[in-house]
Amino acid sequence: MFLQGWMERMSHTVRLEPSGHTFEVADGVSILAAGLEAGFALPFSCRQGVCRSCRGTLLEGEIDYGEVHPAYLSEADRAKGAVHLCQAKPLSDVTLQVRELEGLAGVRVAKIPCRVAEITKAAPDVSIVKLRLPLNENMMFAAGQHIEFLLPDEKRRNYSIASKPSIEGVTQIELHIRHIPGGYFTENVLSKMKARDLMRFEGPLGSFYLRTDSQKPVLMVGGSTGFAPLKSMCEQIFERGLNETRPVTLYWGARTREGLYMLDIAEEWALSQKNFRFVPVLSEPTPACNWSGRTGLVHEAAFSDIPDMSAMEAYVCGPSVMVEAARSSFIEQRSLAEDAFYADAFLTAADTAA
Repeated sequence: MFLQGWMERMSHTVRLEPSGHTFEVADGVSILAAGLEAGFALPFSCRQGVCRSCRGTLLEGEIDYGEVHPAYLSEADRAKGAVHLCQAKPLSDVTLQVRELEGLAGVRVAKIPCRVAEITKAAPDVSIVKLRLPLNENMMFAAGQHIEFLLPDEKRRNYSIASKPSIEGVTQIELHIRHIPGGYFTENVLSKMKARDLMRFEGPLGSFYLRTDSQKPVLMVGGSTGFAPLKSMCEQIFERGLNETRPVTLYWGARTREGLYMLDIAEEWALSQKNFRFVPVLSEPTPACNWSGRTGLVHEAAFSDIPDMSAMEAYVCGPSVMVEAARSSFIEQRSLAEDAFYADAFLTAADTAA
């Protein structure tokens, strides 16, 4: 009897509000991992406790908050009940307020083998990688989601899907990969990658995806290869004609002109698509850029141009510092609703270690 009671205490029940969904979380397992395993559509992105996508509110019970830096979950946040589901582990039965996801019907996460179909250089530090999936593996995904490469020694690396989703699923996906000096993937994998190489990934993943059932005007802000998921979103918007009723504004920033590696595509959208505005921004233009457009930080350009974001929906993707700066300034100073800010913060291994 003692052993049975001890075993029972090795898991705790988590209840989600307002849905009322419940699931068990084994000792040492994060609430996010257990919830996803139980089949519930919980929000998440980086799974490192940084991006805030998986933030919920603790209503009852006790938790271990996990390893979350105070910059991303302050003591004031904790006092208000804020938790990051990717790091939090229950110490008792708990009740959490969480905004469960809608719009991912038919999306199934799986581990999928693939072959490299093509690799091209779009810029000195950006490669476009196209992966071919098995013919019977029509992958369904939502515009904005990402995959995780499954690498040796249990390493994983995330990259956003840049290609357009299809209601029938796809057998090829496009990734935009920026070279990180000293980066494990770009130095040890990408540098040696060639056509027909066999790879494996898990996906699609993440809660950064286009909310197609909304009617709010869309603000997109991308830094560097943060353009990749926004490209997927834009192509879906144009294909479905959603921009007929929902104006779309895209801000894309890079240090130099070369960093806007698909500038011609975005400029063509601005000419051909109704209710679409494109604003390219360079933070460190050189004379070689021959640049006469906007300069500065890309999120600050959007902040300057739009004094009231209260009626908008924002999709922000890029370096974590940019994402956090956009989040605070858009919500606190431009009246963007907190639940209308969707983000995917890019984290390198060095960022995670820091």
